[in-house]
Amino acid sequence: MNEISKTPSYNLKVVIQETGLKPDTLRAWERRYGLPAPTRSDGGHRLYSEYDIEMIKWLIARQEEGLRINRAVQLWLNLEEQGQDPLQSVQYAETAQRLAQREVLSGVTLDEIRERWIDACLAFDEIQAENIMAQAFARYPMETVCLEVLVKGISEVGELWYTGGSTVQQEHFASALAIRRLNALLAAAPPPSRRGKILTTCPPGEDHILTLLMITLFLRLRGWQVVYLGANVPITKMDTAISSSKPDLIVATAQQLYTAANLFDVANFVHAQGVPLAYGGLIFTLIPELRKKIRGYFLGESLDNITQSIEYFLAQKPVIAEIEPVRDEFKLAAAHFSEYQPMISAYMWEKFQGNGMKDYHLEIANEFLSKDIQAGLRLGDLGFLKFEIDWLAGLLQSNNIPGELLPKYLSLYKEAVENNLDQRGQLIVDWLDSVVLEEQV
Repeated sequence: MNEISKTPSYNLKVVIQETGLKPDTLRAWERRYGLPAPTRSDGGHRLYSEYDIEMIKWLIARQEEGLRINRAVQLWLNLEEQGQDPLQSVQYAETAQRLAQREVLSGVTLDEIRERWIDACLAFDEIQAENIMAQAFARYPMETVCLEVLVKGISEVGELWYTGGSTVQQEHFASALAIRRLNALLAAAPPPSRRGKILTTCPPGEDHILTLLMITLFLRLRGWQVVYLGANVPITKMDTAISSSKPDLIVATAQQLYTAANLFDVANFVHAQGVPLAYGGLIFTLIPELRKKIRGYFLGESLDNITQSIEYFLAQKPVIAEIEPVRDEFKLAAAHFSEYQPMISAYMWEKFQGNGMKDYHLEIANEFLSKDIQAGLRLGDLGFLKFEIDWLAGLLQSNNIPGELLPKYLSLYKEAVENNLDQRGQLIVDWLDSVVLEEQV
């Protein structure tokens, strides 16, 4: 076999044409398995060699023989460790056959099942994903599969999106399959057998319902009567739901800072109605100080024992600590910022386009920063945004956007605030000043 060139010469379009592999799948392989490992041009574009192209074809061929991609990659690496070139090795066929046979027998661990399910979701293979889940529920307890496959699987897909290894469409596809499966399990849950009623809901703006659905399912499996309201429930609708269902407890989840601010309002509202609130969500794990702002009972950081936490609250009825009121200067700044925020965003679009950030990422940055500033003001502490700024920095880095672009963006955002707000917005200006200084260090 003639020597195959390892000189990086081909762009992504050529690789896709030569291999038939979808761009999203190829990027996912690169992020998760490190194969192939293209170099970058001066402009940051991927460059592949002829050897890389043949490697991709080799991995595809192993999949067609029955191997999952992670096992095909491991086979490639094993051959390299033995000093062999996988493209020229005559021993891989026997090894691949043994691995494919073992795949059927050994693919029963939860980690294996989760990896298979993620791979199927990234490939938009609904039939395969559903078959994998059916096998999982046949082998393991329902709650275990939900926690170890669905929750962790969606988390891994989300992390892939954040690091540029998957698209938002792949993330939505996986989430939709997980939600559909949980809804089917809810429909098949036995009727309630315990006294008491629990209402489960998401605050306004919160569309991530996977955690809430799972809590609802686990409670129903333990015999509780649960009224599930779902995503993005306006506070104006809570009054009717409470008066009609007369719950003993309201359980709410928020995953983002701005929806935690909405939960702050929900908590105050239901407290006035005389109904206790228990809450949870990823944002309260990432920013523990937020828990001091919510008038309710925090259910803990893990879903593993969340039903026990709810049952403990119902049985013991612990006293809910009072929260400090938000200072008037924050309330005034929040109202002022909300009124002029569209003009601030328009200013950013006019001044920052063409500065090295794609329109898509500029739109994300503007949307999230605006929401988070509003949330910090409503909660009475802009310090909560530190995590969000770090998240934004990571997103830009994962998408190969120069790091110096973030302080430049924040400086311009400060300029936009100064040009559109009066003295009531000085809280925001001062905070942006401190953040820009920190990012420039």
